[in-house]
Amino acid sequence: MTRWIDAHCHTEDAGSLDRARAAGVAAFVVVGCDLETSRRAVELAAVHDDVYATVGLHPHEANRLDAEWDALVALARQGTKVVGVGEAGFDLFYEHSPREEQARAFAAQIELAHELDLPLVIHSRDAWDATFAALDSGGVPRRTVFHCFTGGRPEAAAALERGCTLSFSGIVSVKTADELRAAAAITPADRLLVETDAPYLAPVPHRGKPNEPAFLPYVGAAVAAARDESAETVAAITTANATEMFGLVAR
Repeated sequence: MTRWIDAHCHTEDAGSLDRARAAGVAAFVVVGCDLETSRRAVELAAVHDDVYATVGLHPHEANRLDAEWDALVALARQGTKVVGVGEAGFDLFYEHSPREEQARAFAAQIELAHELDLPLVIHSRDAWDATFAALDSGGVPRRTVFHCFTGGRPEAAAALERGCTLSFSGIVSVKTADELRAAAAITPADRLLVETDAPYLAPVPHRGKPNEPAFLPYVGAAVAAARDESAETVAAITTANATEMFGLVAR
């Protein structure tokens, strides 16, 4: 069976993990968005050998920085199952937290990723200029991934020039996502990841349904088609890249 790694999901359901394993998903990076979800991700990773956690403050929750930061930092220092900082960045489509607070929270997480030498997991929506400016100011961490990359070729080039990795979600399977598929096509093999972002953004043919990690092979197939490669090739490339990016234990 083809082996995949879900580089970004928010699942907490044991049943969804079992279905994904049956579909060939060998490991999961479960991502924190605030203190509560980060704690739950760490707890899930502690009881499943193939689950890993990140700790972070999503831009929607950036206004919690002062209240939650010390506890988030302490959680991020907890052992080898914590494999990243984030998701962090900017969301200027919704601006649930003011832009200034998003900038402050992102800067703090960039610094923490440097300090702990952990990958930085970036969320960027309608915010390319702000995101790149923050990275240029704080310095791009050694391992940095744009989760659910949604840009076209210019944004991909800007991210790749900064040494970042691009992670593609189910959006790449959508009929109208030609520019996103063009970005996937130009991404170097060693800078490519796949993810579900479950329970969000289900790929074709499951659009409109709750997403889950078991659907990752559909994402991989869409990326493979965009790159004119086999799904097996993309699975092997992205599994190796996720293992290296997040320091996962090979299984």
